[in-house]
Amino acid sequence: MIRIIAIKNKDMERVLRKKSLLVTCFSIIMLFTGCGTYADIRQQKESALDPAQKDSFSIVVIPDSQDYFGEGTKLEPESQDEITNPVLESQTNWIVENIDNQRIIFVSHVGDIVDKNIHNQWVKARQYMNIIHGKIPYGISVGNHDMTPIGNSSLFQQYFSASRFAEYEWYGGCYNVNDFNSDISGNNANSYQLFSVEDIDFLILHLECNAPDAVLQWANEILIKHKERFAIISTHMFLGPLEKPEKPEDYYSATKGVMKWIKRHGINGNTAEEMWIKCFSKHKNIKLIFCGDQSRTNTMHLELNGNEGNRVHALLSDYMLESGPLRIYRFLPKSNKIKIITYNPSQDIIVHKTKIIQENEKHNFEITIDFTPFMKNTSKKL
Repeated sequence: MIRIIAIKNKDMERVLRKKSLLVTCFSIIMLFTGCGTYADIRQQKESALDPAQKDSFSIVVIPDSQDYFGEGTKLEPESQDEITNPVLESQTNWIVENIDNQRIIFVSHVGDIVDKNIHNQWVKARQYMNIIHGKIPYGISVGNHDMTPIGNSSLFQQYFSASRFAEYEWYGGCYNVNDFNSDISGNNANSYQLFSVEDIDFLILHLECNAPDAVLQWANEILIKHKERFAIISTHMFLGPLEKPEKPEDYYSATKGVMKWIKRHGINGNTAEEMWIKCFSKHKNIKLIFCGDQSRTNTMHLELNGNEGNRVHALLSDYMLESGPLRIYRFLPKSNKIKIITYNPSQDIIVHKTKIIQENEKHNFEITIDFTPFMKNTSKKL
């Protein structure tokens, strides 16, 4: 039986208060864009999550988790309360309690693990990620909130440095800066992980938001070195409005795809489109791209063609406005399928519709991938 993670009443009141404000803002925007109001698109009752079947395994993606409450936070700037993040806490608790039930073999956080790039939020972020630390392999993509505008991610590096992961054999390593200043892009701001399960060898690359050229060159080298592995990219900013929004409603209604604008690293930063051209499109072993960043897009799935005709599935999930959902990617290699499930641990519900995206098939669906080229006989069995 799946245990529902309880959130303290006080924290839940904060979450609901914030959601009420967001719903009001959302309704106003939707009214002006002709999409109706929140009252017209109430979320229906969802069903509980079933255990993973024996011949499957799961990778869990934690979307943007920047909902912090308490002293000095953006949501409660006048508060004197202890800083909390009830959503991230519920997610990591659920992951640990369901490693066996859901056959979870890896966790990827797609970035914006904090809202304000300050010590007291990083302390809490590490506290919540410590819940899974040492219990399951994981990686974190550095989001735009996790660094300064010029790309300084020194606080992330302090709290999630390479040394924190060095003892684990699944930790492949990170990009190392070739000078004395590693504050930009160094010390685990870009990392990769290696593991094998069900006769499949995996490589997961976690790349920072708008990664510069030197980082992409490093990523190219890692992908070539491990070209026989099933490769996954986890990066913060990839799918969303094609062009930088000029007005609030553009985040909802503008044309969307592989993004052509940046948030970090200034002139050295690469757009998602440039990251695709300079790196991702070149490697036929890349099959999945995980991303977040766009809470007003919520969910998106785009199939891309690599340079060698290979199919790449880019998958956005950002449920910050929904207070809690994460993504479960349930691999079914014998069937050449991956089942995508959007699930809210704090409520024990599968998310079928949201304020922004009402179609269930955009939150829960299947994709087809040929696993045969990556099957090995020497990897660890579940």
